[in-house]
Amino acid sequence: MSNLNISRAKRLDQYVVEQYPRLSRAYAAKLIDDGSVLVNQQPSKPGYKLREGDAITITYDPAELARVPVIDLPVLYEDGDCVVINKPAGILTHSKGAFNAEATVATWLRSRLDGLSGERGGIVHRLDRATSGVMICAKTPAAMKQLQKQFSTRNAKKTYYAVIAGRLPHEHAVIDLPVQRNPKRPQAFRVDANGKSAQTEYWVREQNGRYELVELRPKTGRTHQLRVHLSELGHPIVGDPLYGGEPADRLYLHAEQLEITLPNRDRRTFTAPLPRAFRGMIEL
Repeated sequence: MSNLNISRAKRLDQYVVEQYPRLSRAYAAKLIDDGSVLVNQQPSKPGYKLREGDAITITYDPAELARVPVIDLPVLYEDGDCVVINKPAGILTHSKGAFNAEATVATWLRSRLDGLSGERGGIVHRLDRATSGVMICAKTPAAMKQLQKQFSTRNAKKTYYAVIAGRLPHEHAVIDLPVQRNPKRPQAFRVDANGKSAQTEYWVREQNGRYELVELRPKTGRTHQLRVHLSELGHPIVGDPLYGGEPADRLYLHAEQLEITLPNRDRRTFTAPLPRAFRGMIEL
């Protein structure tokens, strides 16, 4: 237990991470939500603003935290250089530097690595936690360098599908709007004239009067680019509360296809079939 002597308001989850720097903010929030962190002997919320004199009690078993769950991910292709998976929605690509007991693509990949290590070892590119679909991971430093270069030079071609509510203004168009982090909501991004260049080509593939199934091909790879661009058009992706999407059981964004040159110099296209739920939305 500790009694606070603070000069400014601080969130409870921030305080927990400061006391235990190996923890991620997300895991600190989980401890708080689970009742393992008490303020003045009472359960609290991660966003609680601490006050001078508050008594904070943090209870957890470090040995338990060290046991990262074992998960099984669908493999689409694998050789000595790389592995291609169909990432399920809800799985984090990697932790963000601090310790996190959650299983991620990176923890699943760890046993396959040769000469790579760290929280992001082998992670060539990332998909948001809520996004499903094709991901390629490297096993060796040489493969990592070769694959990452293709993403930075735009030689890796990605195709996504999304479900949006309403009707887009055109059946086919290119969205060319710069994107930057939103200073008022650091977890989100926004269209801004001072942002980085971002282009997304789209085609409306199916519609039922209420929803549209949209094919998306990003020409750039900005964080949250597809989500921001569709939201800016007034049609955020279904299941995307961060950008105003209609509530749903998941984020209806799926990385359906990846075309890339493998380290063995074969140009390949990998496909993760559209989840059944997407078809169900269009066939309503």
